[in-house]
Amino acid sequence: MDLFETGKIVRVCAPMVRYSKLAFRSLVRKYDCDICFTPMIVADDFLRSGKARDSELTTNNGDRPLIIQFAARDALTLAKAACVVAPFSDGVDLNCGCPQRWAMAEGYGACLINKPQLVKDMVRQVRIQVDNPNYAVSIKIRVHRDVRKTVDLCQKAEAAGVSWITVHGRTPDERHQPVHYDAIRTIKDSLTIPVIANGDIRNLQDMESMHELTGVDGVMSARGLLANPALFAGFESTPLQCLWDWVDIALQHGTPFACFHHHLIYMLERITSQPERKIFNSLSSTSAIIDYLQNTYGSIES
Repeated sequence: MDLFETGKIVRVCAPMVRYSKLAFRSLVRKYDCDICFTPMIVADDFLRSGKARDSELTTNNGDRPLIIQFAARDALTLAKAACVVAPFSDGVDLNCGCPQRWAMAEGYGACLINKPQLVKDMVRQVRIQVDNPNYAVSIKIRVHRDVRKTVDLCQKAEAAGVSWITVHGRTPDERHQPVHYDAIRTIKDSLTIPVIANGDIRNLQDMESMHELTGVDGVMSARGLLANPALFAGFESTPLQCLWDWVDIALQHGTPFACFHHHLIYMLERITSQPERKIFNSLSSTSAIIDYLQNTYGSIES
């Protein structure tokens, strides 16, 4: 929470399925990212299965501040999951924004924005169960078409003790439509706790514009950071040093090849031609990728 007291815009890496894992979090932290979220973890599965816990959550001492994002649909399950992860993290976040059909059908994600009393109870239960007053409890939401409903939800969460709220400025059925800056501003003006804005943050100019238009305390980036993990450090596209940092970090962490490759595909998208992308995308081994990067871009002198 001290990060919000500095007067600077807090820079946050979004929860991203398959992508915001430990290796990638380690990379963006090198490039001025203040807070990282894990991918969304289904709290029920996490509590039920040791195997799920091992595969879903990996961290280390340098991986802080860290927020664990859970999908949950009842207060006790969320609170139990929070108690399990509290010693290894700085907060938990309740996903109230995932618009995928499977999540909504199971009672998770964006359907929770229409259950403000349940969200209030879930936040309060975590506050009661986790024996650490400095432990953060946050929610990540999408907005209603009628912003008054969103304000009501946020004020109920604030009354229950939520630390901050992240607002993705789109409704659950919007994908690539323009962000509703006015809705984010209205929500920010109705609360006394910090608000983080999410949606279309692809460079520092987007971050500054979001702050000016909405008055938020922080910004969260997902696709922007995938394409350029050095975004928050002011780079317009992925610098060569960042590519090699990713190679080093991914190899140290034993990142599976498909994940290692996919991250590089995203990073190279803005700085390569279509023929180059075709070649790179077809590479099928770590050694082939390293050879390609060395031959095409050269290595960094340490």
